[in-house]
Amino acid sequence: MHPEPDSPRAARRRQFAEAAREERPDLTLLCLLLAAEADPDLDEHGIDAAQIELDRLAGLLPFRPGRAHGGTGDDAHAWAHSVAALLGARCGFHGLPADYRRLESSLLHEVLRRRRGLPILLSVVWTEVARRAGAPVYGVALPGHYVVGFGDPYGAHVLVDPFDGGRILTDEDAGLLVAGATGEPLTPQMLAPADPLETVLRILNNIRAWATARPERSDVRLWAVELSLLLPSHPARLRHEHAEVLVERGDFLRGAAELEEYATVLEAVDPGAAKTVRRQAAAARAMLN
Repeated sequence: MHPEPDSPRAARRRQFAEAAREERPDLTLLCLLLAAEADPDLDEHGIDAAQIELDRLAGLLPFRPGRAHGGTGDDAHAWAHSVAALLGARCGFHGLPADYRRLESSLLHEVLRRRRGLPILLSVVWTEVARRAGAPVYGVALPGHYVVGFGDPYGAHVLVDPFDGGRILTDEDAGLLVAGATGEPLTPQMLAPADPLETVLRILNNIRAWATARPERSDVRLWAVELSLLLPSHPARLRHEHAEVLVERGDFLRGAAELEEYATVLEAVDPGAAKTVRRQAAAARAMLN
């Protein structure tokens, strides 16, 4: 079901769509608005509290830590070690295999509370805390395992793994992570800074995968798809998935309408696939009888 137009949930979705279209999207805000879909108790006060916690953690970092190492103040290794000492060692942010089985591991406010989460959410904490402290930091969307970079992504830099408490990664370590996830070698393109909207879409993809493996949580899969569709750029196939989830949840009319719209998009590139999708739409409408 779509949220009522004047409901708090509808208002949050409008805010999410607007935030995603800002010239410089606020990754923290987008992650928290996403989390509010899963946790209705996460209101404006809770969102502010999460932002304040990130500010508090940033305030615990030393000012320009590179100076302590005889550097210029923006030394990548100095920042990496300082952030890992705070977030990994002192605060205990890390991940465990069991975290992949919990929806909370993809919700930023819960990751801040539990200090546990998936690699991508822990990396969001790392980058957002370090950025507030003035560090040259960025997310790195390695296939299968999101990490964090400090320094110049196209020059001298260092990679860390927040899931492993902020362990420094060598090029060989990064290559092993990629090979383990894809079987392919590490390429320079994989080390480029991640775009905030690509990061949000990847978080939503993780949530969709979590819910797909749990058919009883089709409600979660539905809102994850619907938020993905609010992003300025998203895979066209998500429209098909959205229709399928609607039909699965008994919303046959909306599901059939979505399927027909998707078939129209497909027609120009794959008439055969469009015909199959139209048959799915007809089958959905038949379920009303």
